[in-house]
Amino acid sequence: MNHNTLISSHIEDSIQTKQKVLESLIPSIEAAGKLAVESLNAGGMLYFCGNGGSSCDASHIAAELVIRYKSGNERKAIPAIALNADQAVLTACSNDYGYEHIFKRQIEAFGKPNDLFVGLTTSGNSKNIILALEEANKIGMKSLLLLGGDGGKVKGQATKEIIVPSYVTARIQESHILIGHILCSIIEKELFGLD
Repeated sequence: MNHNTLISSHIEDSIQTKQKVLESLIPSIEAAGKLAVESLNAGGMLYFCGNGGSSCDASHIAAELVIRYKSGNERKAIPAIALNADQAVLTACSNDYGYEHIFKRQIEAFGKPNDLFVGLTTSGNSKNIILALEEANKIGMKSLLLLGGDGGKVKGQATKEIIVPSYVTARIQESHILIGHILCSIIEKELFGLD
């Protein structure tokens, strides 16, 4: 069975979505990068989180910051962590309080006003992201949401948001990781002068 049409269709759809990101989201991405740099310059930590594929993207972006984004860019580690990475916390909270509280509880424990909360949710309707954002807002943290579609229930509740113009989860996630990489590049450039 030949899958050329299927493969071409996925690649073309991804390119079209990224073209829309290029045409409409540069100012939002730049503002998000500035927000992250301001938090880090103030001694803040970046807290990333997401569910499913977005949890992997959250971990991926945090790792790029703690270790390095580009090969050869030797620099000090950047304080970033993925809240979805601690299985003991996730399972204990899910068992004792419910899955919707897994990120909120960690923001309550660790969040400070100079920190930045970064939530990834393709739908904008993830209850655990919404509750964590509410907690971050209560603490006085700045916040950034990477969303898709129409932004969902959480639209308009963060300091900054980037809404990928697609309703296809895979295309949104592909764009979120691209945007995450761009944010890493902005941070390395602003904090360390690295290209």
